[in-house]
Amino acid sequence: MLNIILGGPPGSGKGTISELLVQKYHLQHLSTGEVLREEIRSGSELGKEIDSLISNGNLVPDHKMIHLIEHYLDDLKEDCQGVIFDGYPRTVEQAEALTLMLKRRKMNAVMLELYAAEDVIVERLLNRGKISGRADDNYRTIKKRINIYHEVTMPVSEYYLRRHEYFMVNSNVDPTCTFAQLEILLPTLMKANKNNQ
Repeated sequence: MLNIILGGPPGSGKGTISELLVQKYHLQHLSTGEVLREEIRSGSELGKEIDSLISNGNLVPDHKMIHLIEHYLDDLKEDCQGVIFDGYPRTVEQAEALTLMLKRRKMNAVMLELYAAEDVIVERLLNRGKISGRADDNYRTIKKRINIYHEVTMPVSEYYLRRHEYFMVNSNVDPTCTFAQLEILLPTLMKANKNNQ
């Protein structure tokens, strides 16, 4: 089983690349963003709290996200080929918790970080906001989310780099070119992962 932590700033293409990885490698896609948006749509008190946080460009507290992921891993089917963690972990505390969760289940993960320049990210998200109407795709919130990424989430990349479980992929290009880079990298990672089990 190969678990992939798909990292990168908002607008780097994680959702699109996740879909392509699911199609080709038959992995399960855990998008914490979608899980949280589903909770918001439910109208629950937790959903309202999450909506307020996300709409203002803030992150959901670690303990709530860790609980959510633990529950998700418990529900994995036995024939699962692996999981794409899209949007998680976003803090070092979450990364450490995920490492322990996976270790208890005799699993590991590698981080594939999608890199895109800030001007590319801003343009993508503003265009997405025009199409989707998402409240968090406005210039002020986008800049705040990028700043939070640099301050809070980038240390996660350093965490996986120190563990030799980190690879960076250029996502300034269109998704087809980004995915082509992954198709070169993934067979090697899958072979190494199989040898380590």
